[in-house]
Formats: sequence, structure tokens, C-alpha cells
Amino acid sequence: MNVKPDMTIARSERGMDTAPAIIEARNLGMTFAGGSVVALEDVNFDVKPGEFISLIGPSGCGKSTLLRLVAGLLRRSGGQMEVLGKSAGTPREEIGMMFQKPTLLAWKNVLDNVILPKTLTTGATDKDHIKALELLHLVGLEGFEFSYPNQLSGGMQQRVALARLLNTGAEILLLDEPFGALDEFTRERLNVELLRIQRDLQATILFVTHNIQEAVFLADRVFVMTPRPGRLTEIVEVDLPRPRDISITKTEAFNNLAFKVRDILGASI
Repeated sequence: MNVKPDMTIARSERGMDTAPAIIEARNLGMTFAGGSVVALEDVNFDVKPGEFISLIGPSGCGKSTLLRLVAGLLRRSGGQMEVLGKSAGTPREEIGMMFQKPTLLAWKNVLDNVILPKTLTTGATDKDHIKALELLHLVGLEGFEFSYPNQLSGGMQQRVALARLLNTGAEILLLDEPFGALDEFTRERLNVELLRIQRDLQATILFVTHNIQEAVFLADRVFVMTPRPGRLTEIVEVDLPRPRDISITKTEAFNNLAFKVRDILGASI
């Protein structure tokens, strides 16, 4: 692993263990269809500023529902949830969300897609254009500002969607399987890119995935969920040094953590 010793920063050394939580859930529950479908039940957790949390569990266990509750896109059926010190329940500008598909507007170029959140709210200014160009450089798309979505690969489209998310200026970033449809090598590159961006911006991220290696590679902690009704069965601390590159997946420590998550998932199904 190509990491200088003085750059290797553990979770505790970043002050996460003592920092106050910015997301807290207590006995959280969510039902649909008039209460006949229980999506989440008795979910308890907290997230500290600057943490990277991976959410993993079987299909239909409520991972995406949980993200939508944090985002304020759904109202909980029971329990409590606070985000940035306020009760969750309505969308807020401090929270941004990215989905599995990039959902770019085909008739707008890359730059216009990135500044779309500003265009739809306050109207895009020259300053917003400059910031969007900086974000496109940050995600490795310098030179493609005026290309259109159909001229980009799937991985490049996801980079545009990521830049658009970052352009919201949100403190909390929610990513719902954003790389699930990509090939393995593109996914690996974007995972490394995402960790670099998170480090630079000090963002707090909740990341849904079905991929165990991806979950461990990215996270400070992995939240493992049970089949529906979704419960948080175990939290796995990922005590691997940062910054990380893909070579860490070859280490015994990484593979021990991946097998631990796999064992928990197997026991919960």
C-alpha cells in the first residue's frame, strides 16, 4: 500500500469517537401499505461528522428506505430520528442524495447538468459556473464540460452525477448504490475517487451497496442489516488506515473484515 506513515489516519485520530453525532436514530420504524408492510423495525444508530458509513444487507431489507428517511423524503412511522440537531421529516439543503442511475438530462451538456440544482433553485450565477468547473476537475472530467450524456461512458456519467451532488454544497451525502451497474474496474476507480473527494471535502457519507468488498473498502463502519423487517444486526468497525488504495484489498486485515461481514450476512438470512 502506497501510504506515507504520517498520512495514515485512524478513525479515532480524526476525532470521530468523541465528536457529537449529526445523525441519530432511536427505535426507528417504517411501515407501508397502511402498516401491513414493515420495512424497518427498531433501528438504532448514530453517525459522526466526517464518517463514511456503508449500509449492506439483502435486497428489500430497507437500506434505501433508511436513506430516504435521513433525506426527509419519507416520514418515519415510529421512533425518533434527528439530523443536524433537528427532527428528520422534510428535505433540507444540507442533505444531498445520489441514486444508482445518473438521471442526467440528455439535452443538457455536462456543465449544465452539474449546475442544474442551482438553476432550479436560486438561478445559476457566474460563481456557480466556476464552482461547477472546479467540481468537474475534481471528479476527473476536465475537458468534457460541453459533452452530452450520450457521448460519455457509464462511469463518466456517474462522475457527472457525483459532481452535481457535490454542487449542492450538502454536508451529508447519501449514495444509493451509485456504482452498482458499472463494471468492476470502473467501480474500483470510482471508489478510490470517492474516498479522495470525501477526504478533501470532509463530507459525511452514507453509502448503500450489495458488494461486501466495496462496503469494507470505503467505510469507517459497516452497518449490516437483516432481511425485512430491516434491523441493524451489527456494526463492524473498519480499522484500516487512510488514505486507502485498491492494494489494501489484498491484505489479511481487509479480508478478515470482509469475511466477518459475509458471516454476519449469512447468519442473518
